Amino acid sequence: MTEKFSRYDTAEFLKTEEDMMLYFDACLEEEDPALIARALGVIARAKGMTELARNTGISREGLYKALSGEGNPEFATIMKVTKALGIKLHAEAS
Repeated sequence: MTEKFSRYDTAEFLKTEEDMMLYFDACLEEEDPALIARALGVIARAKGMTELARNTGISREGLYKALSGEGNPEFATIMKVTKALGIKLHAEAS
């Protein structure tokens, strides 16, 4: 008898805005640019990539690539995505 496993997808567990912001904050604390981009991609999938593409003017394929953690998005792309997702970045003294 073989067991079947499904691939874990964080986006499936981000149900509320609070869940999404807590997840993003945790990823920001790691100070890893690839992780931060990937976290935005996960949140985008949880909210709906098609709508995000429409709101940012960036193709779905372009968003998937840029926010995969493997891509290297420009900061302008990150700013468009955070704005469209309703995420406000702010500075805080460390």
